[in-house]
Amino acid sequence: MKDNTSLRRALVTGGSGDIGGAICRRLAADGLHVIVHANANAARAEQLVARILDEGGRAEAVAFDVADAAASQAAIEALLRAGPVQVVVNNAGVHDDAPMAGMSRQQWHRVIDVSLHGFFNVTQPLLLPMARTRWGRVVSVSSVAAVIGNRGQVNYAAAKSALHGATRSLAREMASRGITANVVAPGVIEGAMAAAQFPPETIRQVVPAGRAGKPEDVAALVAFLCSDAAGYVNGQVIGVNGGMG
Repeated sequence: MKDNTSLRRALVTGGSGDIGGAICRRLAADGLHVIVHANANAARAEQLVARILDEGGRAEAVAFDVADAAASQAAIEALLRAGPVQVVVNNAGVHDDAPMAGMSRQQWHRVIDVSLHGFFNVTQPLLLPMARTRWGRVVSVSSVAAVIGNRGQVNYAAAKSALHGATRSLAREMASRGITANVVAPGVIEGAMAAAQFPPETIRQVVPAGRAGKPEDVAALVAFLCSDAAGYVNGQVIGVNGGMG
């Protein structure tokens, strides 16, 4: 999937996690200069950058809280001083699960702050510089929970579902500038988060494929959507879920 990527930079929020790390490595392998974002795991982001460099890719790390508007603005302005960021993958998200009847206001707000307000805080300042290049890709990582629902995740499903409507609208706004906006909605994916929630017997019951997906499965779709080949794919929500929904 080699494209005209020689000058393209890609910012991946939540890039230090399992799925984010796979996305960063795949985009770097495809020739993009990858900006690996972290919040609390800055050291892990630096380790991933070192791995990408060892593999012959180009990468750097950045750390800020996407839910903090001022911190996000300062970090994005610093990145833009080196030129436009033409690819942004909004992968940052947090879980704080509870049945809604017992959910605290703090649980509700923190999850929505990161996934939804973080999407705005990161993406909005990148759009006009991106539009001036007449090429751009915005990919947001959602969840099957936003498509079919999941007990204990009303806050998470609400935040991720909101990205679907925002993305479809953004696609209409930016399509004439050569910018696409799409959503990837993973199901049960191997990693620390899934291991705690989905034991093997549960996976066999809820996933038609009978197994968890791999972070690389998500990364492959994200990489396609970030490529020149996906220029006519816009405003879509695409599942990577083994047939769950």
